[in-house]
Amino acid sequence: MLIRFIFTLILGLSALSAKVSFNDEIRPLLSNTCYRCHGPDEEDRKAKLRLDTREGATREHEGFAAILPGNIEDSELIYRIVTDDEDEMMPPPGKGERFTKEQIELFKRWIEEGAEYEVHWSYAKPVRAEIPRVNETMMKVRNPIDAFVLSRLEKEDLQPSKEADPHTLIRRVALDLTGLPPTKEEVDVFLADESAKAYENLVNRLLNKPAFGEHWARMWLDLARYADSAGYADDPGRTIWAYRDWVIRAFNENMPFDQFTIDQIAGDLVSNPTEDQLIATAFHRNTKTNNEGGTSDEEFRNAAVVDRVNTTMATWMGTTAACAQCHTHKYDPISHAEYFQMFAIFNQSEDADRRNEAPIIQVMGDQNKK
Repeated sequence: MLIRFIFTLILGLSALSAKVSFNDEIRPLLSNTCYRCHGPDEEDRKAKLRLDTREGATREHEGFAAILPGNIEDSELIYRIVTDDEDEMMPPPGKGERFTKEQIELFKRWIEEGAEYEVHWSYAKPVRAEIPRVNETMMKVRNPIDAFVLSRLEKEDLQPSKEADPHTLIRRVALDLTGLPPTKEEVDVFLADESAKAYENLVNRLLNKPAFGEHWARMWLDLARYADSAGYADDPGRTIWAYRDWVIRAFNENMPFDQFTIDQIAGDLVSNPTEDQLIATAFHRNTKTNNEGGTSDEEFRNAAVVDRVNTTMATWMGTTAACAQCHTHKYDPISHAEYFQMFAIFNQSEDADRRNEAPIIQVMGDQNKK
C-alpha cells in the first residue's frame, strides 16, 4: 500500500513539475469557452478583449489586464473565472460551462510560469527530429522511419510485428502504389530476385508503371474537384479529360511539386506557356457551371469565384477559408478582408449563360499524337 502511495505521489509531482503547454492545455480551454466573444472575429468581440493573442490578452484596458504574466492576483482573467458574482463571472450565466477547479489551477500555473503563447502547431516551422538510437535486436533498422517506430515500441514495451512474407509484401506494395494486385509475372520476378535490393527493385518497377500515376492522381483529382460534368441542373457533360491526363502524366513523370503548383495556379501567366501549362490551369475550370435558362449569370459567376478561392486555399494551404467569406475566421488566421483580397485575384472570369465550355483550347489525344 505504501509503495502504491509513493508511486502515485511521484506521478503527481512529475505532472506538477512539467510546464503547462499553451497549445495542449490552455488553447483548447480558451477556444471552447472564450474565443466566441474574445477571439479573432472583430465583429463578435466583446469589451475590446482578445484572448487568442498574447498582445491582446496582456493589453491594459480601463486599468485592468486580462493576463499579467507571473501575477495571478492582478490577472483579471483569474478573477472572472473564479468569482461567484453573476455580473462579473466569465463565461456569463447561460453562456457556457464554467471552468473546473483543475482547469482553473492550470490557468494559474500557466500565468505563474509567464503565460507564454505558442504558435499553433500547424503553423510552426518544421524542425528535423533527431533520429533516435535504438536496440536493433528486436528489429532491423533499414531507414530513419524504422528507428522512430522501434523507439516508440521500446517506450511502450511492445514487440514489433513479424516481417511479412514475400507474397504478402508484394501484394501490399502493389496495391499501395498502383491500386492493383500484382500479376503472376511480377510475383515470379520478385521471388526470383535474391539480391539485397529485391524490394527496392520491386518498388521502382511499380513506380514506373502507368498505373502508378492513374492510381495516385485520383487523390489529387478529388482535391481539384475534377468531374466530367457541369454539376448543376441537368448536369451536362464537359470536355476536361485533358486536365485529368495532365495530372496523371505529372505523377508518372515525377514533376517537382513547385512546378506542379505553378502550372495549375498560373500556368497561363508564365512566359511563353506550353500547351501542358495551359491545360494545367483547368484546375480553375473544375468549378460547377450553370447554363440553365432563367438563372443569374452574375450569381453563378460569383459562386465559381468563391469555389476557386476555397479550393485553392484548402488544397495548397491545408486550411479552410470558407468561414472568412462572411466574417473573420474564428480559428484560422484568415481575416474577412484577406478573403476578399484573394477573391479579387480570381474575380476576373466569365461564366456566361450559354452551352459551351469557354475558354477552351484545342488539344490532340494521345492516340492522335502518334
